[in-house]
Amino acid sequence: MVFTAIAMHELIDFAVNILDARDPHTFIHSWRVAELSVLIAETMGLPNEWINKIHIAAHLHDIGKIGVPDKVLNKTGRLNNDEILLMQAHPRIGYNIIERLPILREISRIVLYHHERFDGLGYPDGIYGENIPIESRIISVVDAFDALSTDRPYRKAKNYNECFEEINLHAGSQFCPAVVRHFMNIRDIIPQVLDKFEKKEINHVAFVGHEELMHSRRLI
Repeated sequence: MVFTAIAMHELIDFAVNILDARDPHTFIHSWRVAELSVLIAETMGLPNEWINKIHIAAHLHDIGKIGVPDKVLNKTGRLNNDEILLMQAHPRIGYNIIERLPILREISRIVLYHHERFDGLGYPDGIYGENIPIESRIISVVDAFDALSTDRPYRKAKNYNECFEEINLHAGSQFCPAVVRHFMNIRDIIPQVLDKFEKKEINHVAFVGHEELMHSRRLI
């Protein structure tokens, strides 16, 4: 079976809408992460083929949440250790779902590693540095930025300047320094990119309960 570009995007929309039915907070989050991830990739001068993979993977990076229990996914407060472990299973679940489709096999690896840390303390496998696919390293930065800049049930969103400072502070530990550097180079246009989602009046917020920097490390 041959997939056209249109068919591929229809497939992605289908998958994201399935997750939206389960967790409506993730819908707009995936679009914002996809938009900013592509911008970073373009700024880094990555090949078009890689940029296309980043775009698809960013839309699907949280698809594994479909396998996370409702009591964890929809919890309105901070997660305890057992709940964190359940939430941290979502990259592996997403990988297992996507990897079954040959055309998305390369995408599945990006999804699997989007919560790995540059210092090796991430999850699920604890790989580090440039062993982490560059596509995953890019999504990691944007995923955290979007989470920090969005209201949570237990805290208000940080303003953009605070979010940039937080990302910059963790360059070299949680985040790839090269990705952070290019991210900072586009910081002036990021508000314009994100504002267009507000104008569409899509009433979703990103709820990525494990994204807090304190929860970004795997539990041992």
